Parts: sequence; structure tokens; C-alpha cells
Amino acid sequence: MKIAIFSDSHGNHALLARAFDLAGDVDHIFHLGDETDDAIFLELLCGKTVIKVLGNCDFSTDSPRESLLSLAGMKFLLTHGDRYGVKGGLDKLTTRAAEEKADVVLYGHTHIPTVTTIDGILYVNPGCLKKGFSKPSFALLSFEDGTLSASIVPVTPLQD
Repeated sequence: MKIAIFSDSHGNHALLARAFDLAGDVDHIFHLGDETDDAIFLELLCGKTVIKVLGNCDFSTDSPRESLLSLAGMKFLLTHGDRYGVKGGLDKLTTRAAEEKADVVLYGHTHIPTVTTIDGILYVNPGCLKKGFSKPSFALLSFEDGTLSASIVPVTPLQD
């Protein structure tokens, strides 16, 4: 199983399309907010359903602020992260992950790509695809032969 994880694209469809191309063949696509209209763009681009959560710059009510789902026997917690104060650290998010008995937590908001494990839970922030951001990125999560891994994939910024 391979999952492409995007966040904080802020309307930058051209860079999001480039990132999607870099992701290659994936089984699932997640967008962690800011902006969920970009997730709809992705759905049109690839013909697949994109699992999406709202961020602090999203004003639609068509998607949840947080999502829990099970894939390959693992429990995933998806959130933008702003409600958990992730710019100030992961304490509130780790509490929430423990409450939900999550195996994997996917979050955005900070624009800082991160892959870390805390108390046996994998935390992934794919970074940002915002126009003008100097180091845009997304994340790939793989589960093969019982092994879970995540990586940050840099995306070359578009020239204006």
C-alpha cells in the first residue's frame, strides 16, 4: 500500500499537480487542509477519491476537521493540526493520538516536513506546497511486507 499525503497547498494547483506526478502510482491520497478545494482539483486530476480534512484556511463544511480511518489493520488520525497547537509542539496531538489509539498521525499547518515516532506512533507532516515557499514538499507513506515507512519528497518550486 502506498499513500500520497499533501497539505497546505493554498491554491497552488500547478505545484500540486507536479507533486502528484512525482508520487507515482498510489493506492490512497490524503489532503490535510489549506485548501480543500485543492483536494477536489486532485480528484479531478487523478480520478480517485481524496480523503480530506479542513484546515484553518478552509471555510467549507463539506469535510470534517479530523478523520479517523483504518487501513491495512492500522488506525490513522488525520488532522490539519491547528486545533492542537502543533506550531508550539506536539503535546496536545500526542494526547489525542493516545486517546484514539492511533498507529499513524498525519498533520499539517506548520509547513515544516516531519517524520517522527513518539511512543510507538508514527507522526508525519508532509510540509507545504504554497506558492513562494522555498522548500515545497509532500510525503509518501508505504506499508509493505508488514513494514510501515514514511518519507518526505521535495518538489522543485515553480519559477514565476
